[in-house]
Amino acid sequence: MSRKIFVDEKKNEEQVAAEVIAEDDATVSETGTVPETPGVSFEEFDRLKAERDTLLDRLARLQAEFENARKREARERAEFRDYAVSGAVEQFLPVLDNFQLALKSTGSIEQLRTGVELIVKQMEEALKSLNVQTVETVGAEFDPRVHEALEMVEKPDMPDNQVFDEIRRGYRIKERLLRPALVRVASNPQQKEA
Repeated sequence: MSRKIFVDEKKNEEQVAAEVIAEDDATVSETGTVPETPGVSFEEFDRLKAERDTLLDRLARLQAEFENARKREARERAEFRDYAVSGAVEQFLPVLDNFQLALKSTGSIEQLRTGVELIVKQMEEALKSLNVQTVETVGAEFDPRVHEALEMVEKPDMPDNQVFDEIRRGYRIKERLLRPALVRVASNPQQKEA
């Protein structure tokens, strides 16, 4: 018997297979014979049916294992991200503590400035421990991959396209740019003509 099965888009393969199995089992149990299968004995049909049932069971188990592995991987990824974030935050808690102490300070402006400079140094050390590096700016040639030019200023005493002022520091982790440096760039018309 050749049977064509048209899969309804709303049904998955397991549901279709279960329906086919139920239909075949019902036909065999009602008639006691194998439906339209010339040359196949009842014992051969039972063996093939058992093999089919084993394979379907194995398929269901593999699908369940795959789904469990996918969920486990997503959970482990989220836990790792949380762990990494907590490690980074831990580096900045002493910096925050020192800022709060500076705000409570009743010292002079010069003492406050010195304290804030120490806090900035502590913050730079925390960033360094996380492998965050600053983007080279003043004295370097303008590089649009790591610099963002705020303005170009005509400076005949400096090389063309050289960064001469840093407005905002840029940062990167290894080769990945976190934030470009905001800079002012020298423009030397004499060098452009040469």
